[in-house]
Amino acid sequence: MKKLTAVCALALALTMALTPAAHAAEWADPAQVCYPSSVTQSEDGTEIRKFYDLSPEDNPAGIPRSDFEQDGFHYTLVDLLKQELPEHESRQHTETVTLESKSKDMASVLALLPQEKEFITDDGLAGTLTLRLDTVQVEASGYGSSTKQVSATRTYPNLAGQDTQYIPKTIQDGGRTLTLQNISWQTDNTGSLDGYALGDRYTAVATYTGSATSSYVKGYTVTADYTGTVSRIALNKTRYVAIFEGTPLQPVEPVDEGPDVTAPACHRQ
Repeated sequence: MKKLTAVCALALALTMALTPAAHAAEWADPAQVCYPSSVTQSEDGTEIRKFYDLSPEDNPAGIPRSDFEQDGFHYTLVDLLKQELPEHESRQHTETVTLESKSKDMASVLALLPQEKEFITDDGLAGTLTLRLDTVQVEASGYGSSTKQVSATRTYPNLAGQDTQYIPKTIQDGGRTLTLQNISWQTDNTGSLDGYALGDRYTAVATYTGSATSSYVKGYTVTADYTGTVSRIALNKTRYVAIFEGTPLQPVEPVDEGPDVTAPACHRQ
């Protein structure tokens, strides 16, 4: 009987010890983790802003506040702003697009640029943007070079003999220096004058060759602006902006432990 009583007392003690923990687990309302609707980062990387658009059912306690590291920076939360979003928000927005083109012909370029473009900003505003034709610019994005062989012929008539000393070894043609490559000879039959033979005369047809290098554009870069109105409906949401300040991570420098000095061993006398 005493043994049964001891067992019942132990069970009662365990029940009383576990009851508060059970009620605490039942009543606790753990924060639901919130995820940003958009994130922006400053150009120098020293600030990151995370935007959270929460409905009345969302708990802002779920917005992460812990430090984190990203792209060589250590970020720490410095402020958490609360903004009541208007029912309707709109503003003018300009977006610059960049693309590559094989031609600078404007008709070919405009074929790559749609007249209208759907766009969503980093903070969630959406709208239809229209191409501004006066902002379209085309610039060469790279150059290449090519080399080809060129040739020219020169005729040298009324030569006394087939002697190459009468033939120039180089000539100028179109600003390029060409070198003598080949000579073909033609005989001119001059007949006689007053009974005296004049002898044969010769015409030399010389061929000169060389190379010509020219440059060409490999491609073109096209930039253009699209403008229009972007807007959104808040749908009864509250915006929280978590502002994180970043500091550059310092590389770990090796610790200088000094020279490795080994203590001399003790010797017994």
